[in-house]
Amino acid sequence: MAKVAARMGFAGVREFESALPELRRRGFPSADPTSGHYCIEAIDRWRRRRHPDLFPELTVLGEARDASVARQRLAERRTGGHREDPLPRRS
Repeated sequence: MAKVAARMGFAGVREFESALPELRRRGFPSADPTSGHYCIEAIDRWRRRRHPDLFPELTVLGEARDASVARQRLAERRTGGHREDPLPRRS
């Protein structure tokens, strides 16, 4: 838990445990029910999602932007590299 506390910027485990109820209310990832360990990657993702202006790829808008890139690539494959989009677009 010391690693998680440090990752979150807390001085120590006690400070982290004190803040944990509020962090959980805000959607902080739970520890694994079997091991009691936290997933550092889940914590990092949670931290980054609090700043959509810095990490837009983690937001719904970012996903939509990624979908348009995927749509374009699929269209290019289906048309032999041409830029036509054979897939209907949503409004």
